[in-house]
Amino acid sequence: MRGLSLIALFSGAVCIALSPIWVRVSEVGPTASAFWRVLLAVPLLWVLFFSLKTSGRKTSLPPLPYLLAGLAFAGDLAFWHWSIQYTSVANSTLLANLASIFVTLAAWALWKQRPSRLFLAGLAAALVGTGLLVQASLAGSSGTSPTALLGDALGVVTAMFYAWYLLQVKDLRDRGAATLQLMAVTTTITAIILLPVALASGEPLLPQTQAGWLKLLGLAWISHAGGQGLIAYALAQLPAAFSAVGLLLQPVMAAGFAWLLLAEPLTPMQCAGGVVVLFGIYLAHRGRDGK
Repeated sequence: MRGLSLIALFSGAVCIALSPIWVRVSEVGPTASAFWRVLLAVPLLWVLFFSLKTSGRKTSLPPLPYLLAGLAFAGDLAFWHWSIQYTSVANSTLLANLASIFVTLAAWALWKQRPSRLFLAGLAAALVGTGLLVQASLAGSSGTSPTALLGDALGVVTAMFYAWYLLQVKDLRDRGAATLQLMAVTTTITAIILLPVALASGEPLLPQTQAGWLKLLGLAWISHAGGQGLIAYALAQLPAAFSAVGLLLQPVMAAGFAWLLLAEPLTPMQCAGGVVVLFGIYLAHRGRDGK
């Protein structure tokens, strides 16, 4: 069972690592691709929810926690997809993974859960790594866009929204929401929120070719439903601290995919910043779990 869970964890990380590639090659705009990412996943998630639902506990929760989770996830996707358009896949994905640090900082501010010294050391390291990534953007080395620094900033905003989403998910899970129930409901709410945003953005909303639709299906089914589903399965079987560190495979694989498929260069400063960010997140996870 542990071996299968490990395979699910790493496979899920690889599936999610493909998402910035789908976004970059999409025939629609960033906000529109975020909308299709969740809308096309909605039918699949509801089918899985009703077909795999057991006779176990049934939860009836108030709509507000689901609404807040959907709002947070909508912000996460919208800002991340724009970040991917402006900066490199490596920078955008690494900075979005700062979410775990923001979660602990939020717990400190809201619930007075004082972080350990090891967490603070990890935070310091992650900030140093972020500074190196920003320097790479200022040097024009993190991508072809002259607005790469804006993309880096949007990556940090993404981490804040994702941290909010994770806190809402934890609240829902503590209240008894099942994984598929949570994914199906919040994904549906996210799609409803993103529709008017995509329409108002003025971006191309519909792909022009069959290949364009296949790319959106890959984003929705492989990266969103498949990646998140595999990780949710693994998290139920593996220790949280190990799982969090294992998911650091995601930004590494995303950078590798961008190098192989999009020919995005990885400069020495960018690589150094990425390694320091990953090390900082690793220390923060260990410090958060009191190890």
